[in-house]
Amino acid sequence: MAPDPQAITRALEERRRELQQELASLTEVPRDPMAAVSFGKRIGDGTTEAVERLNTVGTANSIAVTLADVERALEKLGEGTYGICDCCWEPIGEERLEAIPWATLCISCARVRSSG
Repeated sequence: MAPDPQAITRALEERRRELQQELASLTEVPRDPMAAVSFGKRIGDGTTEAVERLNTVGTANSIAVTLADVERALEKLGEGTYGICDCCWEPIGEERLEAIPWATLCISCARVRSSG
């Protein structure tokens, strides 16, 4: 049975909204943006805050990459290329698309991308 493009579009749009909300909450301006943040010799408030900010930046970057993949998958639906790898132009496996509807690369190309 062929996947329903409307159902895929709805799922991708919902995922996009979720990611946009997560990204917005992570990137909102902190209560006191002028607060001193430093890495000291002892673990203290400044060090803890700096580590938390680094973790937040890493999480925000990861969400931004996933959001870009969701946007690209929506574009591919509109282009009629959904389910085709952006790198090698081979079909993306049905199981992969079921698990990750925003996948734009086949497993082989995704492995190369993540290892490079």
